[in-house]
Amino acid sequence: MQHLYISIRLPDGHWAGDVSRSNHHIILRIEEHMALSKGRGSARGRASGYGLQKFKDELSSHPGVEAVLFFDEHADSVEINITIMKGGGGFLRPLIEAEVLPHTPFEVRDGWVDWEFVTDNMHMKNLVEGLNKLGLHHKIHSLSKVGESRLLTVRQREVFDLAVRHGYYDTPRRITLTNLASKVDVSKSTLCEMIQLIEHRIIEEFSDSVRRKSPKD
Repeated sequence: MQHLYISIRLPDGHWAGDVSRSNHHIILRIEEHMALSKGRGSARGRASGYGLQKFKDELSSHPGVEAVLFFDEHADSVEINITIMKGGGGFLRPLIEAEVLPHTPFEVRDGWVDWEFVTDNMHMKNLVEGLNKLGLHHKIHSLSKVGESRLLTVRQREVFDLAVRHGYYDTPRRITLTNLASKVDVSKSTLCEMIQLIEHRIIEEFSDSVRRKSPKD
């Protein structure tokens, strides 16, 4: 079995692709999804960033969206439950034909979705061939045997690299969290949450090594 991490540009007409492209500062995190009758679908997730009112208006009026419920609203985030019309944009045809489903949660940003799959070589090959056949732009970030999981997602690695490059971890710091958030193009609170998760994963990964190399006595 193989672990595939890939970014795919969602086609025009796909609700998540359209709305995220016109609101590039919004990160859409899909927590759950399921198929409904008559080719429809549903999804639950969270949108975070600034300019949420424009995002909400465009999502509500998108022709592929049957209904949407907003709740737990804050200045820079909102939870959503959405019902998607047939043809409004669920999983792409190459996924359905290759009979593979991505892991949740996953993120959509600026028209691109980051998906992780665990599948065999044949299904993976069918997926990539299907994407190429339809001319869907995609980027394969990693392909490894199951068990060789990534430490950080592609987006987390991007944020980590920016933080290091601009001196966020220097002493004293050469950039504030506010200015770094501007470079990442997210709100300060969203970046703070991302940084905390990145640091947690790094500490968790290397904590045993630190203990071995730093004995108490």
